[in-house]
Amino acid sequence: MTIPLLCVDDVAFDEHHARAPHPECPERLHAARRAIAELPEIVTRGYVSARAASEDELARVHTSAYIDRLGRSAGKWAQWDADTFAAPRSAEVATKAAGGGVALVDALMRRDARFGAALLRPPGHHARPDGAMGFCLLNNVAIAAAHARAIGARRVMIVDFDVHHGNGTQEMFYDDPNVLFVSTHQFPFYPGTGDAIEIGSRDGRGFTANVPLSRGAGDAEYFAAFERVIAPLASEFAPDIVLFSAGFDAHRDDPLAGMLLTASAYGRLLVVVRQAVADTTPMALFLEGGYDLPGLEASVGAALRGLVGAPDEELAGPSPNTNPLSPAHEREIERARQVLREHWPGL
Repeated sequence: MTIPLLCVDDVAFDEHHARAPHPECPERLHAARRAIAELPEIVTRGYVSARAASEDELARVHTSAYIDRLGRSAGKWAQWDADTFAAPRSAEVATKAAGGGVALVDALMRRDARFGAALLRPPGHHARPDGAMGFCLLNNVAIAAAHARAIGARRVMIVDFDVHHGNGTQEMFYDDPNVLFVSTHQFPFYPGTGDAIEIGSRDGRGFTANVPLSRGAGDAEYFAAFERVIAPLASEFAPDIVLFSAGFDAHRDDPLAGMLLTASAYGRLLVVVRQAVADTTPMALFLEGGYDLPGLEASVGAALRGLVGAPDEELAGPSPNTNPLSPAHEREIERARQVLREHWPGL
């Protein structure tokens, strides 16, 4: 039995780096690459070549003014905000990362394989329509989702499990009923968005679903959020493709947040979503955050094993939802369900 996993990666992604030490560094990608290299033998790895995204592809979610500003930053050191830098090649690298995500979606929609992993830098989910933010220059997963729609996907689901809310992605699809954006994240926390009452607007009401969790949530709390909210939404929405904004900074050892996930939990969460959609639905991980390198490596490996259904004793063990949830987290998950229930009877 072989399970093809298509990967996007490029040595150019290492050329995005800060002048001084920075949490979002090339070594993060090295850790993710090690995880790919250590996947079980049953997973065969094909590679999709990254290429520069076209201006039209970027303009589906970003403004032309911002695309122009990003282009003018080429060849320079720049600081977009307090957290977000650009090296001389960063504009080129970001455009190639975005195009790599588009190329992966093309391959998955052609049914070259069912599963994909986009090892992209810089990350993307904080990038807004008109600007860089939070380590992110271009919104890779949003560009890929818009491309999936453009080539025929009727319904696209984005599941964001980065510890920080994907404010840029939410903003880009807030009015869109064809893209279901779902996020679990630490709250209140950077960037300040992602309350459960943020559910979309106009025709998109109900197609943004936030499950904010307070500091200290661990495996049981995340598993409950996925089982009680995200899986029912996935089942009812019946997406044509699922894209994960795969941040691994909710890991218990991550220095930039306060959650308590183990590495194996990421695999279990991916199993929950995979089992909630049709067994032919294409699915892909888009690398976002994760700043403890050993935790990142272990978490990427577990997530990919869960994604493709590779045998794993840890993932096949007792469900973590047998552990009691804290009363606060129980209330937070139930609040998210109640807010969304008007739009999703399955909740």
